[in-house]
Amino acid sequence: MRNHWWWRSGWSEGRRFYTWHLTFEGQDDVHRLAAEYRSALAPLGDAFTPIPDRWLHLTMQGIGFVGETKEQDVHAIVDAAQARLASVPAFDVQIGPAVLDPEAVLLHVHPDGPVHAIRGAIRESIGDVLGEVPEKAEGFTPHVSVAYSAAGGPVEPIAQVLTGLDLTPAQARISSAELIVIHRDNQMYEWETFANVPLG
Repeated sequence: MRNHWWWRSGWSEGRRFYTWHLTFEGQDDVHRLAAEYRSALAPLGDAFTPIPDRWLHLTMQGIGFVGETKEQDVHAIVDAAQARLASVPAFDVQIGPAVLDPEAVLLHVHPDGPVHAIRGAIRESIGDVLGEVPEKAEGFTPHVSVAYSAAGGPVEPIAQVLTGLDLTPAQARISSAELIVIHRDNQMYEWETFANVPLG
């Protein structure tokens, strides 16, 4: 495992970033499953940063850093996304079981087709306004992380914990996408909502 909290290019304390997420406020079954994984990983101590219910998310698509992206463009992207996402129906997904990533314990999302449809609509909306869309369309795998690696170390103890679990996957209803202003000043992805766009 490797520490997730190294400062990626462009990031530093105090910086804020516009990005789209799916979030899980009021999704009790998602919170139930995340709590079960937090409990299972607790004996590993400081090796992981568990994610509280409030900050559980499915990363979708970035736009750019605050101060480098015109706010009027961000509003225009929201307007374009509202029009496109109105034609994407709300849907249900299953979240879990866990997969061990080099920097996180994450839960895959099934089916992933509707999530890709949301991301595609958002990317088209960004392209309408900015011309170019940041981040590649390829390589996107919908997932919800439940804990981030906070230190380098061997993978075997974590894999052993996960192998011994038999947890019921969570069910979630996806009915909107959020444009958020995110930071990672406290070794946690925390944000304020800029816009919440309902699905059709």
